[in-house]
Amino acid sequence: MQYNPEAQQQLILCCSCGTPIPPNPANMCLNCIRNEVDITEGIPKQATIHFCRNCERYHQPPNLWVSCQLESRELLALCLKKLKGLNKVRLVDAGFIWTEPHSRRIKVKLTIQKEVFASTILQQIFEVEFVVCTQQCEECTRVAAQNTWKATVQVRQKVNHKRTFMYLEQLILKHNAHKDTINIKELRDGLDFFYAQRSHAVKMVEFLNAVTPVRSKTSEQLISSDIHSGTSNYKFTYSVEIVPVCKDDLVCLPVKLARSLGNIQPLVLCSRIGNSIHVLDPNTLNSADITNAVYWRNPFDSLATVKDMVEYYVLDVEVLGAVRGKNVLADVMVARSSDFGKNDTTFFARSHLGGILNIGDTVMGYDLTSANFNNNDFDSMNRNALPDVILVKKSYPNRKKKNKRHWKLKNLNKEEEEMLPRKQEQEKLEQDFELFLRDLEEDAELRSTINLYRSEQKPDVNAMETDGEMTDVEDENAPEIPLEELLEDLVIHDE
Repeated sequence: MQYNPEAQQQLILCCSCGTPIPPNPANMCLNCIRNEVDITEGIPKQATIHFCRNCERYHQPPNLWVSCQLESRELLALCLKKLKGLNKVRLVDAGFIWTEPHSRRIKVKLTIQKEVFASTILQQIFEVEFVVCTQQCEECTRVAAQNTWKATVQVRQKVNHKRTFMYLEQLILKHNAHKDTINIKELRDGLDFFYAQRSHAVKMVEFLNAVTPVRSKTSEQLISSDIHSGTSNYKFTYSVEIVPVCKDDLVCLPVKLARSLGNIQPLVLCSRIGNSIHVLDPNTLNSADITNAVYWRNPFDSLATVKDMVEYYVLDVEVLGAVRGKNVLADVMVARSSDFGKNDTTFFARSHLGGILNIGDTVMGYDLTSANFNNNDFDSMNRNALPDVILVKKSYPNRKKKNKRHWKLKNLNKEEEEMLPRKQEQEKLEQDFELFLRDLEEDAELRSTINLYRSEQKPDVNAMETDGEMTDVEDENAPEIPLEELLEDLVIHDE
């Protein structure tokens, strides 16, 4: 005879309906337990979540706004935090039920467990519907409304190009110094940063002082006052002026300042701009650092900028042997590239570029024979002791074009001012941006201070070839940025 365990099992009658059931601590069948006890009691079946249309973020109480994709884990966690009685039960499973994206409804299916009697655990499945209501977040409210900012930082530089602000923009992005701004406005001569709190503006001014030589002053404007409580409402403006000297500029130092810097020659090149001004004498390789405080006690302007440089062709190079860092002293014989085939005029220049210049290269420099500077410090110098040419940097005429670069930069979300005439300003900005990109390619120390990202843009074959022939020959020795210096640009795509 075969043993049947079910036949040997004893059954009892449910105390409510009399149905035979296996023994359990409650002495009730499952249906009667569900009729007697509702473990979902106290958990709302409908709730409301707030969504900002402008920035597409959801409100997470009390004061946080987070970005969540539909049917994502982040949105599910946000919805579950809205259910107050959920901490009294055990959550087994949770998932979304598909709804029309434009219905403003989010449905979540929950599976919970709870011990209702001694050693009796009941599991139940139910749905919760969330109504999505639109509400503008505080940041979007400040941007949309007028007169909501409490402090502004106005950054200016008295130069005729935008390369400084392009570099400053990359520094701000790398250090996330713009996280507290409610708006950024780009003007013709600088940038304006708007803040809801004065402390945030002070933090930006401190950041600018740490990365570039500046001077600042503060002004305040009374908006309203309450004579009964003695409180007043002010708006604060921080005016920040960047030194009007840029990398590769030709500078003539005041005589007293030059003597205080180790008796360096007054006519020098600006080799780098950090939190101080680094100058270099190309004739002797002597260098000096001009701090922020020293500069504003003895301010000076640039004699010439990179747009005033002339291209020269290298005819001969004689290395003299003096080396200081990456600079090598050499005597170089050059001729203007524009004079080829017209005359035999040549110039001799003592330069710091002896380590990278070879016969046949092209180099950019300042022509002092035909220059006319309106500067008292330069006029007081002995003209017979001045060189004819000051070489600045090696040039690469056949470098890669803009559409062939395998790297890119990120930009701030700025509100642009209307510029007139628009076409001329746009062309000038494109030229300044191209010069800035070339500086990054040529100067490894400069690009190490910012973030560069890999570009997914493929080379334009149509721009490279026309009727099967190459339109331009690229210089193989032109500087390029190695791939190991580039960062991956994280982009989240919708499925």
